[in-house]
Amino acid sequence: MEAIRNAFDFTDLPRGEMIIAALALLFLLLFPVLPHSSFAMATMIQFLMFSLYGMGWNLIGGYGGQVDLGKAQYVGIGAYTTALLMIRLDVPFWYSLPVGLALAVIWSFIIGYPLFRLKGHYFAIATIATSLVLKDIFEVWNFVGGARGLEIPLKGNLPNWLYLQFKQDYYYFYVLLAMFLVGLIYVNGFRHSRLGFQLRAIKDNENVARSLGIDAHWCKIKAYATATAFVAAVGSFHACYNFNIEPEDVMSLDLSVLIALMAMLGGAGSMWGPIIGAAILVPMKSYLGDWLGGKAGMAGMDLLLYGAIIMFIAAVQPRGVYGIVEALRARRRR
Repeated sequence: MEAIRNAFDFTDLPRGEMIIAALALLFLLLFPVLPHSSFAMATMIQFLMFSLYGMGWNLIGGYGGQVDLGKAQYVGIGAYTTALLMIRLDVPFWYSLPVGLALAVIWSFIIGYPLFRLKGHYFAIATIATSLVLKDIFEVWNFVGGARGLEIPLKGNLPNWLYLQFKQDYYYFYVLLAMFLVGLIYVNGFRHSRLGFQLRAIKDNENVARSLGIDAHWCKIKAYATATAFVAAVGSFHACYNFNIEPEDVMSLDLSVLIALMAMLGGAGSMWGPIIGAAILVPMKSYLGDWLGGKAGMAGMDLLLYGAIIMFIAAVQPRGVYGIVEALRARRRR
């Protein structure tokens, strides 16, 4: 009961933040009925997906201080599990989802135990290595379609809630929005949990945390598994949303880096950081990429622009956009 109470306890957050969050939620709820293009809807779905990716990364990368650059491997595990169960055994999405989560979490325990013996950039490099090795295996494994991937066939008439197949994107939007809200509530409870406090102590000073009786190695593994569940759940959704998956799409290093960048840009270790980062980078990536590449004839310039923005914010405030907001708030109080 205490864990549930903590999950819905937002009273420690500033009132201004809660007002902005409430207005943002209202906008999200009303977005499908407002005038919009199909491109805008696709961008909003991408925003929700990367917000959830960032929330998961933030549990281990933000609160735990462990820079994980291999999260895409769990996107792939979730996506491929759902696709394979649908194609081979005709298992609906809602039954394949927990199977994908379980497999991803099991894999996170298998590689997490040795990985968390490493620290700093050694850990980051090791996460990249495990993700790329798994991607290479999937690219030559015929059972999962190899480099060509898998295509999920239509299951009966649409809309089909059981298999999560729809003609209109607003169905996907609301399903993903529900997942987004569940994730947000969970992260809020995580902040107040014993594991959340232990991770922050480990991040501040691991030796001191160990001297207080905290099992730093086990805490990191548990947080890593929890972060994995977030990412794998969105991977399962991704398979149904796109109807087609391939290793380069769901297991690439680019995806892993983008997940980490969005959380760090918004503010790693903060409640709203991953959402802020996704709100900045996803529209910028979509609209700037479309305009500069398709209309202005300057393909790749969008990458340079948002790369420059990331470097500027990192130089001004290492804690990201949310850190800048906190610094301005503290200055105003003084």
